Amino acid sequence: MIEKLNLTMLTDFYEITMANGYHSSGMADDIAYFDMFFRKIPDGGGYAIFAGLEQVIEYLKNLEFTDEDIEYLRSKKLFNEEFLEYLANFEFKCDVWAVPEGSIVFPHEPLITVRGPVMQAQFVETMILLLINHQSLIATKASRIVRSAAGRPVMEFGTRRSHSTAAAIYGARASYIGGCAGTACTVADRDFGIPALGTMAHSWVQMYDDEYEAFKKYAEIYPTNCTLLVDTYDVLKSGVPTAIKVFKEMKPAKMGIRIDSGDIAYLTKKARKMLDDAGLQECSIVVSNSLDEYIIRDVINEGACIDSFGVGERLVTASSQPVFGGVYKLSALEKDGQMIPKIKVSENIEKITNPGFKSLYRLYDKDDNRMLADVITLDSEVIPEEDGYEIFDPSAVWKRKKVDNFYAKNMRVQIFDKGKCVYDSPSIDEIKAYCQKELNSIWDEMKRFENPQTYYVDLSYDLWKLKNDMLTAAKK
Repeated sequence: MIEKLNLTMLTDFYEITMANGYHSSGMADDIAYFDMFFRKIPDGGGYAIFAGLEQVIEYLKNLEFTDEDIEYLRSKKLFNEEFLEYLANFEFKCDVWAVPEGSIVFPHEPLITVRGPVMQAQFVETMILLLINHQSLIATKASRIVRSAAGRPVMEFGTRRSHSTAAAIYGARASYIGGCAGTACTVADRDFGIPALGTMAHSWVQMYDDEYEAFKKYAEIYPTNCTLLVDTYDVLKSGVPTAIKVFKEMKPAKMGIRIDSGDIAYLTKKARKMLDDAGLQECSIVVSNSLDEYIIRDVINEGACIDSFGVGERLVTASSQPVFGGVYKLSALEKDGQMIPKIKVSENIEKITNPGFKSLYRLYDKDDNRMLADVITLDSEVIPEEDGYEIFDPSAVWKRKKVDNFYAKNMRVQIFDKGKCVYDSPSIDEIKAYCQKELNSIWDEMKRFENPQTYYVDLSYDLWKLKNDMLTAAKK
């Protein structure tokens, strides 16, 4: 497995200074609620994919401060000894709720809620955001790229262009959740069971005196699955003719060529004709080279003859918009057993938070299981299904619609109960299958790359009234 590191101290320093402040102020055991949510869908898309929950769970299970951590903090001469003693004997005691990994999600929805002693609930902010922001970003980007391939397999080839070792490993994981068929990252196969895929580099061809010798030797070593890289010298004049010669001589059980440069549409059409004319209709064509959803869509529309894609840097770094933008905000406190909702007010409307302890319901059409709308409610509420349910735009309340013939699903499940994990994480293949099921339930209009249909995410009347009342009070 991936080497286990103690990541407890991978946090913003102010999390520790605030925790010390709460401890010194007698607030250590005050109960607080924090919501993790995001504000904008990357690339102007119509949906996002929630990923990284399994790593959040592992992090929370293994929270502990080592002797070295305590000595480091003591050396800063900022923290009182009682607080350091508390950290030395740290025990996670929070409740945690989250939507399942692989869920289709939308802005402002409470994806994770942490309830517990304020020192603890505040402290875990950094790692929750780090893990969810990264994998949700990559899973969402992967989904766009896979969709552009129109049913052709997409392989994640970005390991060497990732921003770190962890980004490479968890980027491969997120890409698989988002729909990729496999990865070039070997450790992701070993540790997560994601199929590791790959062929050869140009250096293999260059190591031999000519392409024929290089290709023949590779076919000898891999007779059951032989894919040859044909663009080291000249794709159409050298690479493809030589590959055809070797395939006819060696007769590998499965054969393919890969093109990693040049005009993909032109070269694949020419290469396909050459292969077919040689009687090698079963030979597949794989392409790579700085691909993204727009290039893939365009070359397919131009008639490119491609069986699968390898996508690297623009997938694993989400280079078109490399920030997911998730945030972690206080939503409520408990005093004497009573919940006190909290709200963040801003002149920027999208930064105003939804107060209180909340649930997230998804409404599905009973006939075709299509997603109709999401409703954020107070946790005590239940969506009535029998007589229809009126949804409304929380920022334009006159925009109303009655939803009939639907069923409601509470999207959130409890993950931790008083610090004990009460949730069994599904396998990576189960997460991927669930994600695909979710994708199949949204409308095609939401999947457009440009100007997708906006999905309804509404507030229940009770939550909207609470929020409106608190905003009104804040202005006085």
